[in-house]
Amino acid sequence: MAEFKSDIAIARAAKKKPIREIAARLGIEEADIVPYGHDKAKISAGFIKSLAGRPDGKLILVTAINPTPAGEGKTTTTVGLGDGLNRIGRRACVCIREASLGPNFGMKGGAAGGGYAQIVPMEDMNLHFTGDFHAITTAHNLLAALIDNHVYWGNALDIDTRRITWRRVMDMNDRALRGIVASLGGVANGYPRESGFDITVASEVMAILCLATDLADLEKRLGAIVVAYRRDKTPVFARDLKADGAMAVLLKDAMQPNLVQTLENNPAFVHGGPFANIAHGCNSVVATTTALKLADYVVTEAGFGADLGAEKFFDIKCRKAGLKPAATVIVATVRALKMNGGVGKEDLGVENVTAVKAGCANLGRHIENIRQFGVPAIVAINHFGTDTEAELDAIKAYVAQMGEEAVVCRHWADGSAGITELAEKVARLADSSAAQFAPLYPDALGLFEKIETVVRRIYRGAEVTAEKTVRDQLAAWEEAGYGNLPVCMAKTQYSFSTDPTLRGAPDGFAVHVREVRLSAGAGFVVAICGEIMTMPGLPSKPAAETIRLNAAGEIEGLF
Repeated sequence: MAEFKSDIAIARAAKKKPIREIAARLGIEEADIVPYGHDKAKISAGFIKSLAGRPDGKLILVTAINPTPAGEGKTTTTVGLGDGLNRIGRRACVCIREASLGPNFGMKGGAAGGGYAQIVPMEDMNLHFTGDFHAITTAHNLLAALIDNHVYWGNALDIDTRRITWRRVMDMNDRALRGIVASLGGVANGYPRESGFDITVASEVMAILCLATDLADLEKRLGAIVVAYRRDKTPVFARDLKADGAMAVLLKDAMQPNLVQTLENNPAFVHGGPFANIAHGCNSVVATTTALKLADYVVTEAGFGADLGAEKFFDIKCRKAGLKPAATVIVATVRALKMNGGVGKEDLGVENVTAVKAGCANLGRHIENIRQFGVPAIVAINHFGTDTEAELDAIKAYVAQMGEEAVVCRHWADGSAGITELAEKVARLADSSAAQFAPLYPDALGLFEKIETVVRRIYRGAEVTAEKTVRDQLAAWEEAGYGNLPVCMAKTQYSFSTDPTLRGAPDGFAVHVREVRLSAGAGFVVAICGEIMTMPGLPSKPAAETIRLNAAGEIEGLF
């Protein structure tokens, strides 16, 4: 086994190749990249457009069981599988999301993989990277400023200030900004009103960037954002404020996907970053479709467990972009299954086959759910040093009973050498043409019925409850022509239910939809369930407390 080092120590010791060499492996000329230093670059829009006639490679989704404090390693497995496919002679590329500063300084930590299955430069990726999130934040807040400015200078659009729906954003966890009163201080500062902040990764601008196909589509979608309503309840769009052009200008560079590399010098696109519990949780369509033109296999991930990330990947991203996934990998760990089986975090190092078997119900639920989309699946057991053979065998036996296969993967410790078995089997699965992908529900189904479909078929809830105002709002959107949109469920990632403490595979519960939001530009309706917040808070001991520069000027404590 490789020597144990921290993730950041491993990343710092990486033997990176110049980014132009990584691009050349994909057939991208140096003139078609926009370098950000020596180890990262953006791919030009002109080059991406030139790929239109090429055939697509195979798209492989990596998802997981519901996350626990024990860790599952979905991103680590995504990166490891990409390296593993390249190791066995397949031309593969990885596509993941960019990291949000909020979770980095909060509780989650970095988002570039781990151990010997990482994407580098790790520090840059987890901090400002190429500035995409800053551009998204600025474009979003420009629109907010234009709304209040329009009202201040006479309100020619007759905006009802009580019905301004466009909040502000920042890329940080700050619960104090969830609800604010803006424009205090007298006549010169405008008309006081209630508002608030969301985290940048929950912004509709983020969702739009990740679903747009090119700059023209981006600007059209930005213009379609509904920012407010008039007194007669007719919508006011961003294009009514003439905001779409300037917003597109701010996002021009951010729209270009970022190319970096794994520790084993394999290509990786890292672009976009919508949250998976309060947004759709997938990297950008333009990065994924570009990678599919350049590689035979593209390994991508969807945030959190399959009940959130995979469902939204299939029902929103694949539906909107016309993607046809060929295979799905469901990541699980012995430790996480023990927690789902009732074991406390302090006892996870002790063998407990009974708890593993009990926790497998959560894994089984996700396997059943993936089948509903018609995509073949395989289970990756992300190996930890404390795992015992009896525990691993229990998972394999359970998965076999369900008619699928589970493979133990040691990529965290051994890099691509530890995941070749999974790579071989995933390649065969993707090549078998067994996938018969279809979204969970048709476009024509009513909005509330779409919510009910997800709750009943994916979460296994008994019913959906909502106030009359929520149902009336959905009906009004249907009447306005938005009824064909998919739904984006915002709920806790820790459980199939809306109760984060309810692990395993609960059923028979009710899901309460307390608020709905129209993302007309992105092309979906958000249903906010339970106590989920669109602006997270920091934990009692934020990761920021241990992040610092050492005497050599190097970053410590990031991950």
